[in-house]
Amino acid sequence: MLDYDRETAVFFFEIGMHCLGCPASRGETIEDACEVHGTDADELVKKINEYLASK
Repeated sequence: MLDYDRETAVFFFEIGMHCLGCPASRGETIEDACEVHGTDADELVKKINEYLASK
């Protein structure tokens, strides 16, 4: 996602995902990362999609 649009990083930071530069994060899906961080992947994807649609 960040390779597609770096500005989406804010949505990850908002839910406490500050490990975006971690080598392990490159191999995780958004769903995997949300599960590890105890947050709702569907809600995050919805926010990201709304942001991208507004550009």
